[in-house]
Amino acid sequence: MKIKYTPAILGFALVVVISGCATAPEKPVEQAEPAPFVSDYPTRDRVEYVLNCVAQHGGLTYITQYACGCKIDKIAEKLNFAEYEAAKTFTYLTKGQTGDAAAAMRDPAQSKDLRKRLKEAEQSAEKTCFVK
Repeated sequence: MKIKYTPAILGFALVVVISGCATAPEKPVEQAEPAPFVSDYPTRDRVEYVLNCVAQHGGLTYITQYACGCKIDKIAEKLNFAEYEAAKTFTYLTKGQTGDAAAAMRDPAQSKDLRKRLKEAEQSAEKTCFVK
């Protein structure tokens, strides 16, 4: 009767040893870095920006289309969409307005800061993307 169980016991012991009962500790699993944030700009707003930019720079050509697409990408690297949208809103609401009519949108510190950051981002993007 001992002979019947000996191969089974040896087989079980071999499986236990092979399956990971080693004396060397396992290496810790490295944490993967999170993917970099790309952009939170909606496609519709990107397309609208590119079309307006193309219209301001001489019409639709491959060069203006590429340069204007590059420009919005560079702006998106510097401002998130909420900041961009607020800056554009402040800019549109103060355009053509003078005196007290525009003061509510022009004078707050948030308005000045966002409009300044948008202007700097656009100027930097124009240089980087060769927008003429």
